[in-house]
Amino acid sequence: MNDKILLVGDVGGTNARFALTRMVDGRPVLEHHESFPASEHPTFLGGVKAFLDGCDIKPTGGVIAVAGPVTDGEIDLTNSPWRVSEGELQTLGLNPVKLINDFEALAWGAPIVPEDQLASLGGPVDGDPHATVAVLGPGTGFGVSALVRDAHGKEMAMPSEGGHACFPPGDPVEDEILRILRRRYDRVSIERLICGPGLLNMHRALAEIDGRETHIEDPAEITETAMKDPNSPCGATLARFCAILGAVAGDIALTTGARGGVYIAGGIAPRILPFLKASPFRTRFERKGRFQPYMQAIPTKVILHKQAALLGAARVAFNEAG
Repeated sequence: MNDKILLVGDVGGTNARFALTRMVDGRPVLEHHESFPASEHPTFLGGVKAFLDGCDIKPTGGVIAVAGPVTDGEIDLTNSPWRVSEGELQTLGLNPVKLINDFEALAWGAPIVPEDQLASLGGPVDGDPHATVAVLGPGTGFGVSALVRDAHGKEMAMPSEGGHACFPPGDPVEDEILRILRRRYDRVSIERLICGPGLLNMHRALAEIDGRETHIEDPAEITETAMKDPNSPCGATLARFCAILGAVAGDIALTTGARGGVYIAGGIAPRILPFLKASPFRTRFERKGRFQPYMQAIPTKVILHKQAALLGAARVAFNEAG
């Protein structure tokens, strides 16, 4: 057993999660979990310090996954007012300490999530064990990463801002959704549609296409209504959301060569799992013309494990600590 105790964190636009981790039998184990709304602490450093103050055992270093691009050891969270740098974190006694993108952490964590914490969305049980796996998903925003693997067991996570790539319409209705959203955004990214706020954008665009009014202001109301009544306008919105998610997941699988599997992460997919399984997700995932047989061989799974990013951060933390 490795006797190092390290800090791991997963900080999104809405919530911050922290834990201590140790290595047991070659796998990271998480202890002393704590989660709180990011709004509870005015500064990121204050949030980390509050967690550390509550720990009986002080970690010597760590890795914190954050929802946004990391540049030269600094982060400006895309959907949050928090800013932080590795240098500031070192003032708390953490050395080495590293900031990584949250979906980069999920890419490290996905392959070690227990099978009973995964839900299949179609395809074979296992992908190619030596091929890249892709991780993507909607939450407050839309994250994308991939874990590149080779036949010699080498792995490297690829941080990405793929959620900000252009939205790819797949039929005339989606052409019209794009036209409507362009009036507001000029350039329409995937994240403008496939995330919590994006669900609201899509619902309003579909209402305009149908010539009806909508007064819904909360994305959660759309998902709740859709789950109760799939034939409602909210059901149509969520079905379209799942279809576009499938198409985007397929594009990312093609782009990264993710024959090892595609994992859907983020806060939304587990909450709508029965709807997602019955949706056009897998059909749109596989609908890639001449490459349909290539797509059919790729498993698609939803990560149900709530600490998957912390597991990935732990893998990186122990690699960094040596």
